[in-house]
Amino acid sequence: MRCLLTLIAFGVLVPAGVKAQSSVIMKATVSETVTLSVSPTSTPSNIVNLTLSGDEPVIRIPLLVRSNTSFKISAIFETKTAMLSELSVEDVRATGSLVSPQVVNAVRVNPHLDPELSQPLLVLTGPRVSLGGTLNSPNNALEITVLIRLKPESLRESSVHLTFVATPVSLTP
Repeated sequence: MRCLLTLIAFGVLVPAGVKAQSSVIMKATVSETVTLSVSPTSTPSNIVNLTLSGDEPVIRIPLLVRSNTSFKISAIFETKTAMLSELSVEDVRATGSLVSPQVVNAVRVNPHLDPELSQPLLVLTGPRVSLGGTLNSPNNALEITVLIRLKPESLRESSVHLTFVATPVSLTP
């Protein structure tokens, strides 16, 4: 009887141990995504084009940035007559609980002059923004307010064209 119980126990426990040692390896990749929008209702894209006209020398543009990887945003300023006196970032803030806590203080602003076009260019870089949600979630974007100051004497009958281009900065080579 004892031998029979040992045999039954061995027959039940050994297959269970073998099954527990089996493993499954799953590999997946997620596309690196960076999107921009000007308001919560605009369609997210990696390019935002704006044409501004009028006589207002100070313009503030609230960009919403969502990304699942590090990002780079280039701002290109084009005009025929208006003269730029400042292109900078005025404010950076999280829109909700699904924004990475370190991203607000980690955004870097690099203003410089594009040597080929002689046009002012602003480059923003930062780490992953969104911890979850979708491209339209209200609580996973970083709001970056871009400040544009134009020289008042150059505003007559002029328009300004701004292009913001967002690209992912891959963490893996």
